[in-house]
Amino acid sequence: MTDKITVLVTGGGGYIGSHAVLALRDGGWPVVVLDDESNSTGVLVPADVPYVKGSIADRALVAATLRDHRIGAIMHFAGSILVAESVTDPLKYYRNNTQASLVLIEEVVAAGIPHFVFSSTAAIYGAPERLPIDEDDPKLPINPYGVSKWMTEQMLADAARPSASSKVHDFNYAALRYFNVAGADPQLRSGQIGRTSTHIVKIATEAALEKRPHVDVFGVDYPTPDGSCIRDYIHVSDLAAAHVAALEKLIERPSENLLLNCGYGTGLSVIEVLDALDTVVQRKVPRVIGPRRPGDPPQLVASNRALVETLDWTPAHADIHRIISDALAWERKLADGTPV
Repeated sequence: MTDKITVLVTGGGGYIGSHAVLALRDGGWPVVVLDDESNSTGVLVPADVPYVKGSIADRALVAATLRDHRIGAIMHFAGSILVAESVTDPLKYYRNNTQASLVLIEEVVAAGIPHFVFSSTAAIYGAPERLPIDEDDPKLPINPYGVSKWMTEQMLADAARPSASSKVHDFNYAALRYFNVAGADPQLRSGQIGRTSTHIVKIATEAALEKRPHVDVFGVDYPTPDGSCIRDYIHVSDLAAAHVAALEKLIERPSENLLLNCGYGTGLSVIEVLDALDTVVQRKVPRVIGPRRPGDPPQLVASNRALVETLDWTPAHADIHRIISDALAWERKLADGTPV
């Protein structure tokens, strides 16, 4: 039976972080959220969850939060998240993702926090030469977002203990490398609310409800069967459950670190996702074909063998129609003005 230590969720007011908060609470874990509201407003955080507004780059605030709330583990989601923006404003990503994470890691070490779960990304692999992608495949990110996340992984790897007999600092970590995250909490307690989202499912469901005039398809000249990018889509609630399972494994095996791809091992093209949307809503949602978006690799599909074999985790929502249906229900809730 895993002890229920208090978990600090950085970026816990955002899309994925808020779902992790729900998964932790559903599992009986005490939770504290730290969020600077650069990608959120805090509205997705349950009212009874302690909420600290501020940045992980604020060393004094982080130290006080870890001390005052007696934090026993970290789930780190805070950071900048837009691939295209990272190409046009790379220093923002090294500042918000890499430099700020360094401050957080240093304070975690100083406070003696033993477990750290990091929100990483499939973007660290760049444009892979083979599919599905294995955790040991080359790390050749093609955009600053991916580089900033890979640099943070490297900091964790260098700082954390590699084995029980050889340790630098006394903590272990899990780096969960997300593929394309989509959907919403099936109970509609959380979902995507950001207006700058570049996620195709979010944009497509908005278009289905006529919040947008159409869906932009960025490129149909990639070396894929229908010319559009192929991605491995994972339901956000399945991903949140993987975070809790990873934390439990870190506690169970304190001398081990985890590097895990988070996906279903199945690739779908942008066109296939939009076709699935049309099936769900039973009509054709308008599409506009445009040029490629900077920094997008043609295909990213996970090998999730390590995830399934290492963690006590089985996906509950591994179907693109389910993912779209949950996302659509969330968009309807927002459109109806129902309180989040």
